[in-house]
Amino acid sequence: MAEAPQNPYSEAGVDTAAGDLAVELMKSAVRRTHGPEVLGGVGGFAGLFDASALQSYEKPLLATSTDGVGTKVAIAQAIDKHDTIGQDLVGMVVDDIVVVGAKPLFMTDYIACGKVFPERIADIVRGIASGCEQTGTALVGGETAEHPGLLGVNDYDVAGAATGVVDAGDVLGADRVRAGDVVLALASSGAHSNGYSLIRHIVAGKGISYGAPAADFGRTWGEELLEPTRLYTLPLLNVLTALPGAVHALSHVTGGGIAANLARVLPPQAWVEVDRSTWSPSPVFRVLADLGGLRLEDTEGTWNLGVGFVAVVAPEKADAAASLLSDAGIATWQVGVVQEGARPEGHFEQGAKGVDGGAVRLVGAYSSAV
Repeated sequence: MAEAPQNPYSEAGVDTAAGDLAVELMKSAVRRTHGPEVLGGVGGFAGLFDASALQSYEKPLLATSTDGVGTKVAIAQAIDKHDTIGQDLVGMVVDDIVVVGAKPLFMTDYIACGKVFPERIADIVRGIASGCEQTGTALVGGETAEHPGLLGVNDYDVAGAATGVVDAGDVLGADRVRAGDVVLALASSGAHSNGYSLIRHIVAGKGISYGAPAADFGRTWGEELLEPTRLYTLPLLNVLTALPGAVHALSHVTGGGIAANLARVLPPQAWVEVDRSTWSPSPVFRVLADLGGLRLEDTEGTWNLGVGFVAVVAPEKADAAASLLSDAGIATWQVGVVQEGARPEGHFEQGAKGVDGGAVRLVGAYSSAV
């Protein structure tokens, strides 16, 4: 009986059969994100999306975003829990698209790993698919790449890209912002996917295991720190539809914190003082800051401190917008008002990420923990 031919690729550490099994395990979750616009099913070389719906736009503009999850994946790997990282990826990618007022259309993902464990890859992709369902985004394709020798057996990283559409006349941004506009804060679900290098540094410095119980949170450290990123896209799109013209600008509070990200969507002559006393940062931030010997104010350029998104809204529509968002399960409150002209003395964040934007600083003291 003839022996089966050797597979030199397998001998080099790449298991194509495991990759195929991973695709089979994730198929049903991916298909749930597909509407009639998605053609070709799962597994093609390229995803197909019917763009004829764009004909209903007067001047459709495509919006695109790409991102990853960062070192949060190290915690998922440490406790072998991989079913929430995908939602974090969608949050980082798709929620950037809604900042300009765009509706997401489709997304693709990329997973690089040292070795394909089919169930693990499927868990990651199921999380991505779940996030896509929650944001109305079709997951039209992706890639899992096995990199033996470059990544450790249990190492992986994830990234993604998404595309959305907005009519040219509806693009949100600094040009719409006016003095007197109200700045609304939308609550985060935790650290989201930013500042995890500092989080991991603090936890490691205290010798804490991610599998250890965390008395402050009623679950393990790893479970608390893997709390999925809140997804804002559909609630914000609902506000844009229900209150046309009310929202002038949006800011996704990711790396850099509240001040730097808000400054990016303000015109250069505008400034805002964000009032810390209007909220109490989530317990996870307080506990981590205490462990690290830091003041909360020291972390403002790293963590979101309980504010995941900011909306700049016409003053006469601010209450209505806040009410709609609160009804959608996102606590929303006023933190400031846009000003123009001479600003108070002291340091402001002026623009960020290469944007010649406005100036923002946080003032006052945070509300006491409740």
